[in-house]
Amino acid sequence: MKALRGLLLPAVALLAGCHTVIMSPSGDLAVQQRDLIIDSVILMLLIIVPVIALTVLFAWRYRASNKHAHYDPEWDHSTMLELLIWSAPLLIIIALGALTWVSTHKLDPFRPLDRLSEGRAVPASAKPLEIDVVALDWKWLFIYPEQGIATVNDVAAPVDRPIQFKITASSVMNSFFIPALAGQIYAMPNMETQLQAVMNKPGDFEGFSANYSGEGFSGMHFIFHSVSDDGFAQWVAQAKASGDALNRDAYVKLAAPSSNDPVHRYANIDPTLYQDILTNCVQPDSMSCMRHAKPAETGAMQSGSAANSMAATPMSHPQ
Repeated sequence: MKALRGLLLPAVALLAGCHTVIMSPSGDLAVQQRDLIIDSVILMLLIIVPVIALTVLFAWRYRASNKHAHYDPEWDHSTMLELLIWSAPLLIIIALGALTWVSTHKLDPFRPLDRLSEGRAVPASAKPLEIDVVALDWKWLFIYPEQGIATVNDVAAPVDRPIQFKITASSVMNSFFIPALAGQIYAMPNMETQLQAVMNKPGDFEGFSANYSGEGFSGMHFIFHSVSDDGFAQWVAQAKASGDALNRDAYVKLAAPSSNDPVHRYANIDPTLYQDILTNCVQPDSMSCMRHAKPAETGAMQSGSAANSMAATPMSHPQ
C-alpha cells in the first residue's frame, strides 16, 4: 500500500498545475458545451463501468483455484444474455446520437444566441457587439467597427452582452480559442467563420491560438476583459486616446511576421479594412485580390470558379 501511495503522489502533484477552466467556464456557451461533455461521459460510463466490473468479477469467480465455480464446456448461447449485451450499447448509442444531433444545432457558432444564461432570454432590444478577428503572424488583431477602434492582443466586451465574432486569417490557418467563453473556432485565409457568444462573469480571461501556425505560435496569447458597460466605455476611450490610426499602410507593417507582440491600440480604423483583409485586397493592385476574379467563359471553368469563390466568401449559417 505504501508503494502504491508513492506512485500516486507524483501523479497528484502533476495535476496541481492543471487548469479546470473548461469544466468551470464563465460564458453560457462554454457552460452548455461543458454540460454536453459531462452528459456524454456519464452515458458512456453506463457501459464502461459495468463492463470493467464484470471483467474483474468473472476473472475472480472463474479463476483456476476456485473449484466451486460451475464449469459448463457445452454452453454456447443465451438469448437473455445476448439481448442484454447488445441492447444496452444500442440504447446508449441512440441516446448519444440524439444528444449530439440536438447539441450540434443548438450550439452552432453561427446561430444567434437565444439566451444569456439558463433562465435568462436575450432581450429583444439587445444588439450584439461585433468584433472582427484577424489571425496574423503571430498575433491577434481585433477590430471594433461600431466603436471605430482596433487592438492587438487585447479584447474586451461587456458582461451579459451578446458578442458576434467574425473570424479570418491573414496567411495560414489558425484557431481562435477563449476557453472560458466558448470552444475553439478556426480562422482561415479568405474565409470568414463566426462565433456567437456571451460572457456572464466579469474578469480577465486567457485567449490563445489552439492551432500550430509557425515559429511564433507559442506567443499568440491575449487577454479577454469581461467588464461592465461603464468599464467597456472606459476601455474604448483609452483606445481612442492612443492617437494611432490603422490604415492600409499601418496594417501591412502590422501583418509582417513578429513574435510576442505587446498590446497595442488604434484610435481609428479604415472602415473597409476587415473586408479588404478577407478578400486579400489590402493592396488593391495585387493580382491575388479577389475583386479581380473574372467569370469563367466555359462550363468547366465556371464550375471551377464557383468552387474557388466558395472558399473566398464568408461561410454562412445553414438554414
